[in-house]
Amino acid sequence: MQRGADIGYGVDMVRGDAAHPVNQGLACARGIQESRDPDGNWLTRPLVRDDGELRTTTWDVALATATRGLREAHANDPHSVAVLGSGQQTNEAAYALGKLARGGFGTRNYDANTTLCMASAVTAYYQAFGSDAPPCTYDDIEDAEAHVVWGANPAVAHPVMFRWISEAAEETTLITVDPVHSETAENGDHHVAPDPGKDLALARAVLARLVETDRIDHDFVADATDGFEELLATLPTAAEAADEAGVPMDEVELLADAMDRRALLYWGMGINQHVQGTETARALVDLTLATGNLRPGGGPFSLTGQANSMGTRICSSKGSWPGQRAFGDPDHRRLVAEEWDIPVDRLPDDTGPGPVGMLDDSPDAVWTVATNPVAGMPEADSARERLEEAFVVAQDAFHTETTALADVVLPAATWGESEGTTTNMERTISRVRAATEVPSGVRADLDIIATIGSRLFPDLFDATSPDPGDVFEEFTGLTAGTVADCSGISYDRLDENHAVRWPAPDDDSAGGYRYYDDESWSFPTATGNAQFSTGRQQELPEPTDESYPLTLTTAREADGYNTGVRSRGGAVGELVARVHPDTVDLHADRTVQGRLTVASRRGRATVRVDPDEGVPRGMIWLPIHHPATNRLTLSECDPQSDEPHFKQCAVRLLAPETESSAAAGD
Repeated sequence: MQRGADIGYGVDMVRGDAAHPVNQGLACARGIQESRDPDGNWLTRPLVRDDGELRTTTWDVALATATRGLREAHANDPHSVAVLGSGQQTNEAAYALGKLARGGFGTRNYDANTTLCMASAVTAYYQAFGSDAPPCTYDDIEDAEAHVVWGANPAVAHPVMFRWISEAAEETTLITVDPVHSETAENGDHHVAPDPGKDLALARAVLARLVETDRIDHDFVADATDGFEELLATLPTAAEAADEAGVPMDEVELLADAMDRRALLYWGMGINQHVQGTETARALVDLTLATGNLRPGGGPFSLTGQANSMGTRICSSKGSWPGQRAFGDPDHRRLVAEEWDIPVDRLPDDTGPGPVGMLDDSPDAVWTVATNPVAGMPEADSARERLEEAFVVAQDAFHTETTALADVVLPAATWGESEGTTTNMERTISRVRAATEVPSGVRADLDIIATIGSRLFPDLFDATSPDPGDVFEEFTGLTAGTVADCSGISYDRLDENHAVRWPAPDDDSAGGYRYYDDESWSFPTATGNAQFSTGRQQELPEPTDESYPLTLTTAREADGYNTGVRSRGGAVGELVARVHPDTVDLHADRTVQGRLTVASRRGRATVRVDPDEGVPRGMIWLPIHHPATNRLTLSECDPQSDEPHFKQCAVRLLAPETESSAAAGD
């Protein structure tokens, strides 16, 4: 039950819906913890910067100020307006924001936030299968004979799903591949720890071992794939690749044996957030192709980073037009322009860069929706500097590091106050219903987007407060006939069935396992076959050296989400680093009251040290949600996906007195 503003914000109590075909009555505690009377500062009134200070104002003034600033930037150059969305939005709000960014502003500087978490997996799926669609579904979990979790920690990030994996693994096996002995590894059967950033080398070692021991599904490879011979020509020996990955051959064999069974291979940000994220994700897909593991009960299963990451991928017009219509295809562009009733030449010519690249372009205006780039961007000090130079409109439910420097702050409804739909990582669309009325002073994301859009481009939206059902119908209509066809899904159908998995081209159909049907395979690629890849492990962008001898990695905490705004108690709080006890001992002479300073070539942050034997010697583990963490990380990106390299950079430990209070985030 969601409490309204009259008796105090937040969730009072909640339970899962046992009739829902996806969660089956289970509910993630994170959604409750982030909304039950949080200490974070809820936004309840619009704010406008006046004489350097943010001051409470009316919606009329705030919207007028936001509209004027965005209009002035757009008049200079459509691409001088940057728009950042989020996987926190509903499908309807994400669709409307993409429509406004692409069909209104016509800017290439737009992202739906997936480039910070899912772009490498998306690119890999397109390259391998011709479509961004995880083949697997949750139904496959109980049918798998082996579960390999690679570069992910679902015990923390996806607790409901991990319960299903754990239950299934009681009768099978669960292997975790991660440099850190994570909570998932703690609950699994085996843990394989490659050197940081060397997952591609390990994936090639496993494939080479399968080749050397003749455990390849030659019939599947011949019938349904292209490029295997080209891959073999570039494949190192298993021993060479294992040595490069820092993994003994018996553990390579352990993984090869798992892949020789009906295996589900899950991966997450540990793979995607890397300068070779796309190539590494492709290498994991290659393992499933080579072993014929592209069928129910097995396959490559990327785990999304935010609640509606999949929804933004199919509806937000970031990497493709709705329904995965090819961005550069003239017929698709013309159809989208006709549906939106705009000139086709208003649409940008390309998808544009990711968030790192768009801020590097120094846009005149930046509009953020349910995202916090000041804390979430790599090399965060540089991101902050660029935002300080721009006109910033920040739309959020809570005060964040980004709202603190914004020129206009627009208070938006949170999940318990919103209407619409979301799409989970197995392609299933579900309804979102408001538990209470939107509080006075707060407006829904969709309303804010449509209101500003209507003021800037009067004919783009049918209403300033559109009905979410009408927006959903417009979106699904645009997907008709595509590989991500949602045209057979309606609110009435969702009311009756609770959830429907796409593709669903008519009222009676729903998607199942992708690309496979009755012992045959079909892929929307040029040849109709799945494609192997030939990536090789490259040098890391910032290896350790004498000056910076330690490796920093970042990951999620159990209670951290959405840059921690809703879960770190309002105040920034202390930054805690997990460090192996031996590494702590080596720096004992620099430790003051259990604290050290972590320094990279980009910034510094003071941390409280938490000795943890699960972290390898020579590594520093920091939570990605703390605003001080990304002052240290690299802004280098995967050249294919534009996803930043969050998971590895070189650092050193210093005595804390060398750290200024500002850098510490105090």
